[in-house]
Amino acid sequence: MKDFIQNEMTRKVFFIVLAVVCLTPLISSPIALVLGFGLAVFIGNPFEKHLHHYIHLLLQISIVGLGFGLKLDEALHAGKTGLLLTVVSIVTVMVLGYFLGKVFKLERPLSYLLSAGTAICGGSAIAAVSPIIKPSTKQISLALAIVFTLNSIALFVYPAIGHLLNLSQEQFGLWCAVGIHDTSSVVGAASKYGDEALKIATTVKLARALWIIPVSLITMFIFKSKDSKIKIPWFIGYFIVAILLNTYFPFLDRFSASITVLAKSGLNLTLFFIGSTLSLQTLKSIGLKPLAMAVILWITISVGSLLYIIH
Repeated sequence: MKDFIQNEMTRKVFFIVLAVVCLTPLISSPIALVLGFGLAVFIGNPFEKHLHHYIHLLLQISIVGLGFGLKLDEALHAGKTGLLLTVVSIVTVMVLGYFLGKVFKLERPLSYLLSAGTAICGGSAIAAVSPIIKPSTKQISLALAIVFTLNSIALFVYPAIGHLLNLSQEQFGLWCAVGIHDTSSVVGAASKYGDEALKIATTVKLARALWIIPVSLITMFIFKSKDSKIKIPWFIGYFIVAILLNTYFPFLDRFSASITVLAKSGLNLTLFFIGSTLSLQTLKSIGLKPLAMAVILWITISVGSLLYIIH
């Protein structure tokens, strides 16, 4: 089909049409991801070189928009509920990742990237620790490809398991925030499950993302890097500001529902963009050992957190 649609302008128009469709309520988060991936495989992504910056920017704007759907007491309750599970899961994954890296004989930077990405917040954590541990470009690309692949699977698997086990909105939101790597897939899976799950998942996941800071400091000590800068996820502060505005300025209530809807549409578009940056060539480049390590870490955190939440 790539040969059939050879005209670059035709590909761009097709891409833009699909992107607009993903902004409508007709398309759910998982379907948006599939549409993006299908486009990348069958006709190619005409904007691939320029999308990565916009993916992060659009995700951050969407997350801040979701803040207008939360009240402060809801956010504090969610953050308090997930605190212990967050700490235990991060420590468990980082320690297990160290030993699995030894078992599979992976390069130290690669195993550390996979561990940090699984423990905290996927691509954001990988981007945060990369300047400190100085991995090769191939190692960064490989870690991101594995994390985004598992994220894509989680977007479909988590809601199905949640319904199968009859998890409550609160249980599922907490499970998403702990078990799924990247913020985009956390919010995507939770929004499919329900509004209450979405509120809890977003709050806990962003609180979890703040652990990038202490983990980066520890990473500097482990890799003996004193000249590295820590990448702080500042957009989380804007998310908190949005919650405070929605809590203490009642007149915003008339706009909060519309802002939340726009934020969800922005998230769908983000997932479409992410899907369009994946390709069969990228998936084929994933080695068996790094994938096995990442899957073991993911299953450990998913099953462990689910058992804790249920019991």
